[in-house]
Amino acid sequence: MSQSQPFDPNALGATSEPRTVRWTSRDCMLYALGVGAGTDDLQFTTNNTKGVEQQMVPTMPVTLGVDFSVLKKAGRFDWTKLLHAEQRVEILDEIPVEGEAQAVTEITEMWDKGKAALIVAQTTGTGTDGRALWRSSAGLFIRDVGGWGGERGLAGSNSATTEAPTDPDLITTLTYETRPDQALIYRLSGDYNPLHSDPAFAARAGMDQPILHGLCTFGFAGRAVLDVAGPDATLTSMSARFAGPVWPGDTLTVDLWRPDESSVGFRMRGRHDKEVLTGGLAGVK
Repeated sequence: MSQSQPFDPNALGATSEPRTVRWTSRDCMLYALGVGAGTDDLQFTTNNTKGVEQQMVPTMPVTLGVDFSVLKKAGRFDWTKLLHAEQRVEILDEIPVEGEAQAVTEITEMWDKGKAALIVAQTTGTGTDGRALWRSSAGLFIRDVGGWGGERGLAGSNSATTEAPTDPDLITTLTYETRPDQALIYRLSGDYNPLHSDPAFAARAGMDQPILHGLCTFGFAGRAVLDVAGPDATLTSMSARFAGPVWPGDTLTVDLWRPDESSVGFRMRGRHDKEVLTGGLAGVK
């Protein structure tokens, strides 16, 4: 592989080729199972339950149409040095459980961290009628490609809405048990990175076993947000930073609070009570 070198800041604004993405009600049910939904979530996990209209789990667009090959327009780098650092999703319009869209991924931010770079790759899904349906943004930390002389960017959000209240009575805590085969189910939604399935590959990455997809934990957090927001709530946006690994079979503990009527703050803890998602903030209506 060619040696990594500082990225070209002129890649800011570069886009992928449009990609047609299609999804079915079965895809929606499979994603729901992948993020732990079950018999208590029939609106997400079934398509023929009397009196229940099927819905897409609102975090599912993070799996649709993402094209990280656009990063090659910034320069050469070692893909093993890429870390998914943060994620945001925005639901711009109603997304049906069966549909088709054109997806384009764009480099919308480039921050020079010295020996590394933080790149934001934003994917927008546009329906066949021209309506923008969703926008998902992945913050990617890549080692050995910084040093082009650009701005470092913000160290992180200091917004009070992402800080847990000091009064424990204002925090709701929900607990989810992941399955030992959780990653094997989630990967069927399109992320076949062997880090989440191949013990030999995971060992080379320094893990004692395959780890759970970060975006799977993101989906669990989305379900927790909806539980707190109420049965009639709609998720409009959600973001969080990935702070640590989760292994299939781990217990996930989600602390949630309501900064105001239109938002939910959250954080997630995993094995040994260590934080695995931080700075969580969701918009609801």
